[in-house]
Amino acid sequence: MSRVSIIGAYNTKFGAFVEKNRETGEVKDTKSFYDLIIEAGRGAIEDAGLHPSDIDGIWIGSCSPSMFINQEHVGPLGLEVAPEFLRFVPTTRTEGACASSSVALYNAIFGIESGRFRRVLVIGVEKMSLLSTPDVTHALACSSYWPKEGAAGVTFPGLFAEYAKGYMAHYGYNLEELQRMFAAVSALSYRNGIENPLAHFSKGGPADRLKLFTPESILELPESGKGSNPVIAPPLRLHDCSLISDGAAAVILAPTDEARSLSQRAVEIAGIGMTTERLAESVRPNMHELIAGKRAVSQSFKEAGITIDDVDLAEVHDCFSINHILTTEALGLSADGRAGWDYLDGRFTADDRCPVNLSGGLKSKGHPVGATGCSMHALAYKQLVGESIGMAPATKVPEVAVVFNVGGSAATNCVTTLKRI
Repeated sequence: MSRVSIIGAYNTKFGAFVEKNRETGEVKDTKSFYDLIIEAGRGAIEDAGLHPSDIDGIWIGSCSPSMFINQEHVGPLGLEVAPEFLRFVPTTRTEGACASSSVALYNAIFGIESGRFRRVLVIGVEKMSLLSTPDVTHALACSSYWPKEGAAGVTFPGLFAEYAKGYMAHYGYNLEELQRMFAAVSALSYRNGIENPLAHFSKGGPADRLKLFTPESILELPESGKGSNPVIAPPLRLHDCSLISDGAAAVILAPTDEARSLSQRAVEIAGIGMTTERLAESVRPNMHELIAGKRAVSQSFKEAGITIDDVDLAEVHDCFSINHILTTEALGLSADGRAGWDYLDGRFTADDRCPVNLSGGLKSKGHPVGATGCSMHALAYKQLVGESIGMAPATKVPEVAVVFNVGGSAATNCVTTLKRI
């Protein structure tokens, strides 16, 4: 089995690329789904130092374009990155909820490992902001177990609130303790995010204007009104939830033996772990840890030949504050039940041995769901080649990074170990 490496990456700006007229209800698209695909694809090819004619396969991850923008059959849109050179190249679209583009990446890896492909473009993309918030909520709920969850009015904040309740009950924490933990992880995301020029909440954004950089600053927000932090699904509040965003990211893959000659900036995909949990939360045996996620971590680390002590940098899927804590524990960065206290103690910053979410994470960078997995890999890649976008580790250029991306209510779990060559 040949090894596979990333040799180039690109991340668009994340944000809400629309203009909405509140009086007329008119919505104007200022950067379309199609624009985002082209920008990310062209940027990654250029970053890899390749010509579009070098690409022999394209995978695109997108969660729900049919509901967000009325577009299915997304794979062929990858040809528009450079149609004069990419026409007739095989394309595939993958769906795995918020892990859609990690699934695309893994399928592209399998394609290269099979020997059928040599240089592959992987794109993650989503355009969410054309819809109203209730319509976005409905579209996302279609990635739950619809008969018993989405159809019953259960939203994703509600699904992850069940994990928060389970965590609180299992470890005996009270609501005040849990909210302090959640505020600590959100504050870290906001501090990191304002240093990322591509982030939805970058410098000058809401988190910066409100100076939400400490747990106290979040906990002191009012319950209602402008600048408030209302309850969304108890015990989760607004600032425990990730953003509705538009954006795209892309990476270029090649066999490692070829990547060494193609690029001085090759990063090997040293290990992958992908596990799937049963979709309905009601049939899962416990709700205080990511059992399937821990298995994915074990698979990835075993294949890479590492332990968590070898990891210099982590990007975790903080769709909600509770999942930030659960993924930190699943990786082994914190003991079970202790991640929240570790964040309150100031761990996992750029000064720590293993910083977490220097990008700002989904909470601050943004969460265009189909783009998220590829974005996590793209920005980790940039850190490993010494071209960090935004925050960088304070001590050294990292050599090993791990990406932990989940889809749905932690049903699809993708853990990737990356090593700088």
